[in-house]
Amino acid sequence: MESDPNPHDPWPTGGGEEVKKGLVVLLVGAPGSGKSTFCNDVMAAARRSWVRVCQDTIANGKQGTKLQCLMSAATALKDGKSVFIDRCNLEQEQRADFVKLGEAQADVHAVVLDLPARLCISRSVKRTGHEGKLQGGKAAAVVNRMLQKKELPKLSEGFSRITFCHSENDVKDAVKTYSNLGPSGNLSAGVFGQKNKDDKVQLGIMRFLKKVDKQDQDASGNDITSYRNLTQAIVPSQDSIGNTFSAELENKNEEHGSLNDENSSERSFVGGSSCDGIHTLAFPSISTSDFQFDLEKASDIIVDSVSDFLKKFDSVRLVLVDLSDKSKILALVRKKAAEKNIESSKFFTFVGDITQLYTKGNFRCNVIANATNWRLKPGGGGVNAAIYRAAGDSLEIATKEQAETLSPGNSVVVPLPSSSPFHLREGVTHVIHVLGPNMNPQRPNYLKNDYVEGCKILRDAYSSLFENFASIFNCQMRYESKRSSSGISNLQNPLKGTTGTCFSHSDQKIKREGWYDSERNKKCKGFPFNAAAKEKISIPHGGHGYAHPETHSDLLNWDGNLSSSNPGREVKETNCAKVTERTWNAWAQALHEIALNPEKHKDVVMELSDDFIVLNDLYPKAIKHVLVLSRLHGLDCLADVRKEHLPLLKRMHSVGLKWAEMFLREDSSLIFRLGYHSVPSMRQLHLHVISQDFDSAHLKNKKHWNSFNTSFFRDSADAIKEIEKHGVAKVIEDESLLKMELRCHRCRSAHPNIPRLKSHIANCKAPLPTHLLHDGLLVSAASKSVG
Repeated sequence: MESDPNPHDPWPTGGGEEVKKGLVVLLVGAPGSGKSTFCNDVMAAARRSWVRVCQDTIANGKQGTKLQCLMSAATALKDGKSVFIDRCNLEQEQRADFVKLGEAQADVHAVVLDLPARLCISRSVKRTGHEGKLQGGKAAAVVNRMLQKKELPKLSEGFSRITFCHSENDVKDAVKTYSNLGPSGNLSAGVFGQKNKDDKVQLGIMRFLKKVDKQDQDASGNDITSYRNLTQAIVPSQDSIGNTFSAELENKNEEHGSLNDENSSERSFVGGSSCDGIHTLAFPSISTSDFQFDLEKASDIIVDSVSDFLKKFDSVRLVLVDLSDKSKILALVRKKAAEKNIESSKFFTFVGDITQLYTKGNFRCNVIANATNWRLKPGGGGVNAAIYRAAGDSLEIATKEQAETLSPGNSVVVPLPSSSPFHLREGVTHVIHVLGPNMNPQRPNYLKNDYVEGCKILRDAYSSLFENFASIFNCQMRYESKRSSSGISNLQNPLKGTTGTCFSHSDQKIKREGWYDSERNKKCKGFPFNAAAKEKISIPHGGHGYAHPETHSDLLNWDGNLSSSNPGREVKETNCAKVTERTWNAWAQALHEIALNPEKHKDVVMELSDDFIVLNDLYPKAIKHVLVLSRLHGLDCLADVRKEHLPLLKRMHSVGLKWAEMFLREDSSLIFRLGYHSVPSMRQLHLHVISQDFDSAHLKNKKHWNSFNTSFFRDSADAIKEIEKHGVAKVIEDESLLKMELRCHRCRSAHPNIPRLKSHIANCKAPLPTHLLHDGLLVSAASKSVG
């Protein structure tokens, strides 16, 4: 680092100009860069009076505000003291007020602690007792996020001097410079220590990838073996499954810039697949980081899942990605994949940032997996935060269109719009959110170290992930085949960042229906699966939590045409005055599949006849909640029922009564209601038999509650009477009912949220609504019948 000719000269640097005795020094650096240590070291040996202004302690030892920092700095300057501004100050906007404060009465310097992000993160994670409580696992994500927004200071902002420190030695030199500065001394103006004004800002933890082994070096000592592997084939050689491929970020791109340019045309992708026709999925290890899943067990499941998937498909490539070159999961997977003789051209590991595989590693994947949280929300740390950040708001918006929650063991595909930064920069067309099992007691859905269940969920998660990936490239293959046979060219590939793709994502009716029924992940629209290619199809849990194979879904046949026999999409030709077209997506077919093939689902069927099936709602909204499911094909919901169906409805009603009475013999305090949702989220007519306690952890939101406690819920006895009299039942398709305020179903008192409502109804002694009591629509130990 360039140093001053005489940093401790007590005299002004210029002629007879009056010296500004005050000095404001802004420390600029990420958490862990050593700002506080810098201040303390200078102040311990200083020849002038310094005041350290730290926002973490400004409020009587507690975290304060920027305004408090400004006031404290102004007071110190007024008292003739120099000031260290110990804040991150990574953005120009954050620095501006402090620069203005100092300009009138002091010189304003910046000391930029531009140390390696790896070092900053390591310090932040390992430290304890930090003033701002930024320590432990969360620190890594915070450092990464802040470095993403970093703006290097410039003299034009109002600084008279800027000192850059790129190493710990540079920091020591700067400490010495300011420690030796006398009470009226001054330092030379200008910029010192900056390597290159055009250098890119560090991008945080995501930048730090494995350093390649020094196997093959050119004359200048640069490694060329690993780079050649990446630029020429992006596939490891057949004997290299034991190696991890790394993306050297700025350095490799700078050192081999000509090669990048030379090969750029060869790196073109059609619809996100590479020029060699291989469709690629990059995915992180699921559940092994924050969810603390055992690495040995996880690596076994990864390798087995990959092996099973690759046996079924050609022209695909799976890439396990991790940031750290010391990743234990990568090492385990490489070893076990080699032992299992998995082709290294189809599966290998990659050390790099999954959000910058192309721009930093020259390696493009059109589909990447995200290890998400159950809320499908940005935030937290690690991969989830990085992917949402890289994709911008468009990913969050697109995700909400597909699902709002996800249960462990499932995944959901989200097509990225072509305007997404992730699509434009990296060529990513789809993100597959996947949720695995949790072994961390501090996180939701903790399995209490039940690895039997945990391993099952993790296998389901990888199976769902790979099947959704297969659905994407199968759709692309159909498109390309159709385009080729018709002689069409130069058409935009539908998979390339559009939400239209080959199958519908415009089912707003389904989106509305999914609001009220069970967790929102059971509303996932998902992607279709190639039933011929997969014996078992994993579907995100449906409206009642069931996910079963061989589901008929709303999709195009693999020849690109809509199947005339597709039961998932049909025009209802009934006695209704209004003929409506209804689309049922894959997840909504689960009950339909059980009704058609109950022998395949013996584990959930409680009672079976030629007309109906009885089963528990897998996500019950009360202590007792069962479904009586019609087996009649074509009878999808209450709106489909006509007079000829009355015998079936009455039998279903009788069966519902029988089960309610059975439950009452077990617990006579229960009260039951039987009915249908006006617009169900699941295909196949089903009657709800639900106790009125609503004591369930699965009742989570306003839609859940209002779907059973407004006119949206049609009592079975009323529906039967209406069909007998009018030929059809009244169906109320008013979605505003599901958005109504939360009111107790007994006393009708209003409550602000579900927890408050649940607390109230647990103690409410008011009678149930008069019309339910008088019309005999409730089943209790006292009644044992419905009028």
